[in-house]
Amino acid sequence: MKRAVVTVIGNDRPGIIAGVSKTLADNQANILDAAQTLMDKIFTMSMLIDITEIDAKFSNLQVELTKVGQKLGVSIQIQREEIFNSMSKI
Repeated sequence: MKRAVVTVIGNDRPGIIAGVSKTLADNQANILDAAQTLMDKIFTMSMLIDITEIDAKFSNLQVELTKVGQKLGVSIQIQREEIFNSMSKI
């Protein structure tokens, strides 16, 4: 299984979770785990997703999530799991 980590941060508003989840589903990425919190009206979320079905089209998913983030007024980042793990060690 190939996995990636999605992080979302921005001002809270309706539709953030739905927008990200729909984009992932539309691109054949399966959500394995998700955690979100709200602190002082700032929304943060991290998701672990299965990208096995879309591995070759990963950059397309990055573009789609960026568009959704702009529409929702949040920052959305996606990194392959191995890159995310390496960065967290630094």
